Amino acid sequence: MHVLITGAAGFIGYHIAARLLADGHKVLGIDNLNDYYDTGLKKARLANLENHPQKSSFAFAKVDLADGGELERLFAEHDIDHVVNLAAQAGVRYSLINPGSYIQANLVGFGNLLECCRKAKIRHLVFASSSSVYGLNGERPYSVHHNVDHPASLYAASKKSNELMAHVYSHLYSLPCTGLRFFTVYGPWGRPDMALYLFTNAILAGRPIKVFNHGQMQRDFTYIDDITEGLARIIPVAAKPNSAFDPAAPDPASSSAPWRIYNIGNHDTVALGDFIGILEKALGKKAIREYLPIQPGDVESTWADVVDLKNDFDFNPHTPLETGIERYVAWYRKYYGIPAD
Repeated sequence: MHVLITGAAGFIGYHIAARLLADGHKVLGIDNLNDYYDTGLKKARLANLENHPQKSSFAFAKVDLADGGELERLFAEHDIDHVVNLAAQAGVRYSLINPGSYIQANLVGFGNLLECCRKAKIRHLVFASSSSVYGLNGERPYSVHHNVDHPASLYAASKKSNELMAHVYSHLYSLPCTGLRFFTVYGPWGRPDMALYLFTNAILAGRPIKVFNHGQMQRDFTYIDDITEGLARIIPVAAKPNSAFDPAAPDPASSSAPWRIYNIGNHDTVALGDFIGILEKALGKKAIREYLPIQPGDVESTWADVVDLKNDFDFNPHTPLETGIERYVAWYRKYYGIPAD
């Protein structure tokens, strides 16, 4: 395959790019390298890709999806057959501060990408959605067959919009599209705005960690290697119409068009206090906990039902949280030059 990965300097984008290169595919990575978080981390990920054993199969271009003209030129210059869209303005809390960035990146940018995929007759578009789309849904575990019409943040609304926009292009133009609702992905090279990074940084520095909702939070933590394994299985297999789709009782996860939605998570939910305890053990240092109310836009718990992904792709996440956090801490210490106590 010749795969375009948007957001290639990001956390998941970097890992799936490395995996596809190792599997013998050509990868064209794009990223706008914005300063939402440390650009040094993004550039370090890119440097690893540019020094990958299969680096001759990797190319990178600094492109913003919101620039439709530049994106069209990129598609015209490269013979791309698969696209993985991981470029987005991430973060629930930041959407309360800078909503405009979500409109540009997640809506305008995704619309531009869909147009390019349509014109280039892309074989399969795989795009990132989010567990955040479940919003005010109180039923657990979250199922792709649940209604998700009550988002709790603009970020979540933008991801739900991506699913709907992709469906339109799938329906009108037979563009195969698969949307993946990611559940709290963590691991080496992870984002600095995520809890694992923030907690690790604060604990090692002896600062308090902010524990929202007074610790009454639960998350379905999914290790990055399990995510990349799932992606590697999904990307080559174009979405197909559901032959049993009933328009009188439409299934939210499939369609008469070649469009599918899947949860991609660990199918387990962990209390935030237990998560912190595992991190404390890996760091060999206790946290100072500052308990705070729940933040606007947050939900108390997430839990992925991944039965559809398991049935269709034999997806079987298997990395224990203890193992994943130990690997993350080892990476963090090495990357920042912090010796173990």
